[in-house]
Amino acid sequence: MGTVTPLPLGRPTQVGFERLELTRILDLYGRMVAAGHWKDYAIQFDQDAAVFAAFRRAAERPEFRIEKRPALRNRQGMWALVNEAGMILKRGHELGPVLAPVERRLMKLVGE
Repeated sequence: MGTVTPLPLGRPTQVGFERLELTRILDLYGRMVAAGHWKDYAIQFDQDAAVFAAFRRAAERPEFRIEKRPALRNRQGMWALVNEAGMILKRGHELGPVLAPVERRLMKLVGE
């Protein structure tokens, strides 16, 4: 017979985005690209956080980072919107309100 390998019972080896979360983030990214504001993105998965970074140009720091840190779920909320300087602009328990400042900025870009 085959060898049975036990499943790891501890915390997961890396944090990732769920399908609905990534869909919401990529939808916003696509609209910002269509508005001509963002040009590139990067996704990073670590043991304690998953990060989506959006760039105006590929050769600079990201304009915004959307971070998911499940360890902060019971404190300030696991979602954070971080600007280019590293300052946390918005933190919350749900993704929608955390993305609201970027959504408002998109409305201003499209309105011009």
